[in-house]
Amino acid sequence: MKSFKRISVFIMAVLFISSLWGAAGPKSPAKGLKKIESTDPAVRLKWFEEHTALKGRTPFKSLSWRFIGPDTISGRCTDVAVPKGSKFTFYVGAATSGVWKTENAGITWQPLMDEAATQSIGDIAISDSNPEIIWVGTGEANIFRASTAGAGVYKSSDGGKTWAHMGLASTQTIGRIVIHPSNPEIVYVAASGHEWTYNPDRGVFKTSDGGKTWQKILYTSDKAGAIDLVMDPKDSEVLYASLWNRVRRRWSDPVPSGEDGLFKSTDGGKSWKPLTAGLPDTVYTGRIGIDIARSNPNVLYAFVDNHTPGREPRQGELDSYGRQKTERVPTGAEVYRSDDKGESWRKVSPSDPRMEQFSGTYGWVFGQIRVDPNDENTVYIMGLSLAKSSDGGKSFRNLYFAGLHGDHHGLWIDPADSRYLINVNDGGVNVSYDGGETWRDFHTHHPLIQFYNIAYDMDKPFHVYGSVQDHGTYKGIVSYRPTREDGMGRRVSGWEPCPGGEGTHIAVDPTDSNIVYSSSFYGRLMRSELKNGRWETKDIAPKAGPGEPLLRGQWLAPTILSPHNPMIVYHGFQYLYRSLDRGQTWERISPDLSYNDPDKQGKWPFAIPYACLTAVSESPFKFGLLYAGTGDGRVWITKNGGEAWTEITAGLPYNKHVSRLVASQYDPATVYLTLNGRRDDDFADYVYKSTDYGKTWVDISGNIPGGPVNVIREDPKNKSVLYVGTDLGVYTTIDGGAIWHYLGSGLPNTYVWDLFVHPRDNSLVIATFGRGVWVIENVAPVQNYKGQ
Repeated sequence: MKSFKRISVFIMAVLFISSLWGAAGPKSPAKGLKKIESTDPAVRLKWFEEHTALKGRTPFKSLSWRFIGPDTISGRCTDVAVPKGSKFTFYVGAATSGVWKTENAGITWQPLMDEAATQSIGDIAISDSNPEIIWVGTGEANIFRASTAGAGVYKSSDGGKTWAHMGLASTQTIGRIVIHPSNPEIVYVAASGHEWTYNPDRGVFKTSDGGKTWQKILYTSDKAGAIDLVMDPKDSEVLYASLWNRVRRRWSDPVPSGEDGLFKSTDGGKSWKPLTAGLPDTVYTGRIGIDIARSNPNVLYAFVDNHTPGREPRQGELDSYGRQKTERVPTGAEVYRSDDKGESWRKVSPSDPRMEQFSGTYGWVFGQIRVDPNDENTVYIMGLSLAKSSDGGKSFRNLYFAGLHGDHHGLWIDPADSRYLINVNDGGVNVSYDGGETWRDFHTHHPLIQFYNIAYDMDKPFHVYGSVQDHGTYKGIVSYRPTREDGMGRRVSGWEPCPGGEGTHIAVDPTDSNIVYSSSFYGRLMRSELKNGRWETKDIAPKAGPGEPLLRGQWLAPTILSPHNPMIVYHGFQYLYRSLDRGQTWERISPDLSYNDPDKQGKWPFAIPYACLTAVSESPFKFGLLYAGTGDGRVWITKNGGEAWTEITAGLPYNKHVSRLVASQYDPATVYLTLNGRRDDDFADYVYKSTDYGKTWVDISGNIPGGPVNVIREDPKNKSVLYVGTDLGVYTTIDGGAIWHYLGSGLPNTYVWDLFVHPRDNSLVIATFGRGVWVIENVAPVQNYKGQ
């Protein structure tokens, strides 16, 4: 390791030049560049077929993936469906973990769609007339920072044993499916459409032949998707639909703009009319959830995300993510009731701080409402909390209980016993037998964990660290085998929480695993030290200087330690910062490396941090040889610690999110790059290599069957071996990228968002966004593979 003193001298030599950058913005992209968007769904399904074939003939079947946890938490679920009359059998759809079935009320679970083209689930529906018929709409319809696209609708005629793809692949997200109560050939689908791009495959679709053909029966625009749909239980010709302008931009969540709202049909979808009397102006409304009272179908409720400007923010008032509230605070969550089948509505919910904050500032994530099938005045709404009203929506009481997670997305109420509830939320599945007073959970039985990334230490055996959606950061031991018990038959977990938020990169000091760097939200960096069995955490985030622009940090702002000295920390906002003393002090070593287009910066509360760093890597050959990439598609190199930066974007697809940069450990001039097109509804595989410091790039994606590609790593022992993680699994090459092979056996199709090969133990560990952490104990067979 180079001496800290020698590096400090070098840094001091460039500080003066670095201070002369000034405030001038970076140049705009060259005119005429076109962004690739919206992969043809037929091409995407063809890629999936190729993936299935490669998975079946991999030369590495002998390498088995082993699930290592966590086994103390679960993950985000989007829907629950129960066969008519059932008490013990039900199906749960997970945001990125497929469909699961239990036949014993949640004691054990079976995954049903591990080999499907997507694991992102929007909705499940079961036929009342034949419980063996199950429809699944793929593509989570909630707007999340990490929502993933579906691939249409699937149908099972044997209770989930087998599945057939039934079309609508271009819808990508589905909010609701309704099956005719007596004729299961008639099915309605509320498709919310592409998340990031405008497309016509959204609205309400109908099939009258069991999915062989589809007709679009309600459509208003290429940005307004159908998010909810209910049928009158006494007249199947009467339907109510909710449409929502739900296109999201990289810099902004959906902004209300009209052309959506509630609609009604009385002829099975042949014609529709808008329902507006008494409802807020759709210019200000976002997502609207609807439900009908089965005991009295004259009664409907609407759960409205109302963005009508309300009160002024208080001095210094922050939102849930610690952002300054800069505009008038939105009105928030409201409940409306109709007693005449939707012809007129009246607001019934209170106007108070609790309703204002019920869905945070992001009601587009929630929007679910349920009416007790036996009592038109008992209503449940789902937001950050699950709330219950027993007086027709006039007042609501939040339901709390140990193990009842927050962020709620679905609820089933037993028509035969209103006390029996099944709730799905960001923590998994909860069940109540007393109307919501107490709850049980299945977090230790349902491995739906959404990891954003993975890091490691050098302990023996080593630990892994990762940030988990809505759970914070977790640490686990690689040798752990779930269901391990102590000598008295009690379950003992190898996982525990550790410092860090749900969205953070984690860096562990390789010389002292008691020192960990992680962020809370949007790059607010902390250094934590484990002392006497307790973590001591200090905020060390760089701060903008007087008169400087506010710092923009990604949800996963990049943090790395220098391979030359672990006391040196790099942290990325729109600028790259460096600390020589573990974050005690910082220096800005770059200008704004993004395009910083002012037209692509959102406004609170819709704003998403954009045009900032997403990937950083330092060469192990030379201190100060750094690569940096941004969320708006720029890639840079500095060979002198930031004294001068050179853009190396030429030859790469325009405006793609840089998902990974890896400076080679085998050659100082070689660097690897992956780009991710998910935010353009682009599912191509972008994998590149440069052997001249980024002056030129070579596409090495080879035969990888589509993407997105989330990560690339070099093998620590064989320079020709590389690994990539895609939204379907792990691929490896033994010849530098000419030919790729699916890796291993026993892993479901899943979102592999990060991976590493431990440099000492030779174990390959992956972080999946939906199925937790998995390991192949030893990748020597890959390193030594000579081909057939």
